[in-house]
Amino acid sequence: MTYTVLSALLGYRGWFRTQRAYLHSSKIPRRNVNITVSSGSVRAKMEQSDNLKSLTPAELRLLIRSEDPRIRNTTGLANGYQQANVIILPDKLADDFEEFCQKNPVPLPLLYRSKSGQSSCPPLAKCVDIRTDISEYNVYENGKLVKTISNLQSYSSDIRSQTEQNYWSSMVSFYLGCSFGFEGSLKEAGIPVRNVEQGTNVSMYKTSLFCVGAGVFRCPLVVTMRPIPSALLDAAVNVTHLNPLAHGAPVHIGDPAFLGIQDLSKPDYGECVDLQTGDVTVFWACGVTAIEAILSSKPSLAFSHSPGCMFLSDIQEPSINPPSESTNLTTSEFIPRCFLISHNPLLYSLASQRAVNKIRKMEKIIGEDPGQRGIKALFVEDELLLSCLALSHASSVAITTGFPTHYMYSPPDETDGPPGAIAMASMLLSLGKKVTIITDRRAVNLNRDIINECVKKGILKTTVPLVTFEDCGADSALQFLCHNGDPKYPRFDHLVAIERSGRAADGNYYNMRGINIKHLVDPIDDLFIAAKNIPGIMTTGIGDGGNELGMGKLKDKVKAFMTNGKLIACDVPADYAITAGVSNWGGYALTCGLYLLNSCPSHRRYLTRGLLQPINKEEQFQDWASNLPSVIKEELLLAKLMSLGVRSGKTGHLAMEVDGLTFHPTHSDIITRLLKVTHDE
Repeated sequence: MTYTVLSALLGYRGWFRTQRAYLHSSKIPRRNVNITVSSGSVRAKMEQSDNLKSLTPAELRLLIRSEDPRIRNTTGLANGYQQANVIILPDKLADDFEEFCQKNPVPLPLLYRSKSGQSSCPPLAKCVDIRTDISEYNVYENGKLVKTISNLQSYSSDIRSQTEQNYWSSMVSFYLGCSFGFEGSLKEAGIPVRNVEQGTNVSMYKTSLFCVGAGVFRCPLVVTMRPIPSALLDAAVNVTHLNPLAHGAPVHIGDPAFLGIQDLSKPDYGECVDLQTGDVTVFWACGVTAIEAILSSKPSLAFSHSPGCMFLSDIQEPSINPPSESTNLTTSEFIPRCFLISHNPLLYSLASQRAVNKIRKMEKIIGEDPGQRGIKALFVEDELLLSCLALSHASSVAITTGFPTHYMYSPPDETDGPPGAIAMASMLLSLGKKVTIITDRRAVNLNRDIINECVKKGILKTTVPLVTFEDCGADSALQFLCHNGDPKYPRFDHLVAIERSGRAADGNYYNMRGINIKHLVDPIDDLFIAAKNIPGIMTTGIGDGGNELGMGKLKDKVKAFMTNGKLIACDVPADYAITAGVSNWGGYALTCGLYLLNSCPSHRRYLTRGLLQPINKEEQFQDWASNLPSVIKEELLLAKLMSLGVRSGKTGHLAMEVDGLTFHPTHSDIITRLLKVTHDE
């Protein structure tokens, strides 16, 4: 017997040990199941029942065995019990398929592997004959579905026909967790299950994502879709997270195109389920992935359940009410939270409460205002968190910085901005994302020197492309952001501005003293404006005064509370506006937040759609950690800026300071505190 457990993936070791022991135990909890249901009187009682949903799994299996026509599929039946996908393969393929399940535990949670020719599954249920106890079976020959039948008796050793050979003795049955197993818990939590309400099978779709291969088995991931009211998404995530044997939490919430699904009205398996007003499409990994594995591997003979016609086990679903705070799975800090990060296209993300709490702590740290600029008046909660989540989903990020406040010096730039931009670029590169830096034409040489020095000192692992943007006509921004100017093919999926001069309502650019510095600024704002109308490009602005690019989201607050606010307020918004006592701090916090999210099992699982490629986790985490900001790295970078003539923003001093605050102890202390939050258990 083999059991797939997700403890290494999700970090819930204690709870899974309990579940594994639960499956091994001979005292499996049941709800007064009468194992002698085969007696004539009990059978008659069940056959006369008008409410199949009130019957136990054992009673339902008996009806299925007698081919009761009322049981078309098992959605909505045996609420409170686990259901299982069943795949039956020749024994020569069994080890490969078991490895395939182990490498893909989210779509293929392995509950039990039988011996060759075994028709029972003792850990899951008693009095079982898998040849008869599913309402409909698929038969495959050489990777093609050849027929659908009501039982497999003709392939059995003890019931042979004259036309069929004895195949059963060399077949191995695999029982895989099914999302039907959590539908009862969803209903118990007050979450509508639309496919049950509509009396249909659940919708199942092949995706464009491929599972991790093993032996002859390689195939796309299959997902189920259940419409969930937007107000109940958190509840649905929490309920299903508690049942990893039924695929656990969703692998995607939002636009199906992210999964390569083009038309929801045409499911590959099951039936179309209609959305109601306010519903969001939520996708769970599906055990029908195993059927795709059969189709792609082309075994000479194989069987499966017909999608939607599951095996009903006697294993109860986990309670939606955590039984103990001592188990990691149910401890509140490990429960995933759901956040909307994009409207166009619609995309939600997940992260554990633990990661969320840490990022919120960092947001408070960077919101401190030792320079007494009044930045706390602009604060909006969770802008840092949402930006981190959106950037974690991005694949190509463009970063811009540069505030030429010292118009009387050459260079006119300040020490706030470049260090934060480099810190973000370093982490994004470590996470495997493409990074581009956009700068003013006047500052190309300055930024190239900064990048080269960072590569030389090991602050950046590789050089970063440096580009400029010019306004050459009405479509300049669109041509810059998208391949051939086509909004369907953006070059970037996230733009970040950190301490970047932002255009005011009158079209000028002002420093905090109200001096117009437009002659030193290229129109990079146009890129943020154009991005608002390009699906798939998100934007973040980081600032400490309200006159920075992206702070247009907060312009009413800037005008009301900041000195010279009515004049200097940036008019160009970003999707997320992160405010900080010093803008560099926002870059440091965003870097730490990305590390936290990608170290968070719940977020990492969701980010990869539950398909984690094999990696050396310790080596990967060490690489990410090495790209966090540090006091030493930031001190080296600030010294380089000084050598290039870059000055402190507030005072104009050519010194180891940013915005008039000395690196030691102010900035070094902020970095130290952010790292402490990042690494604290």
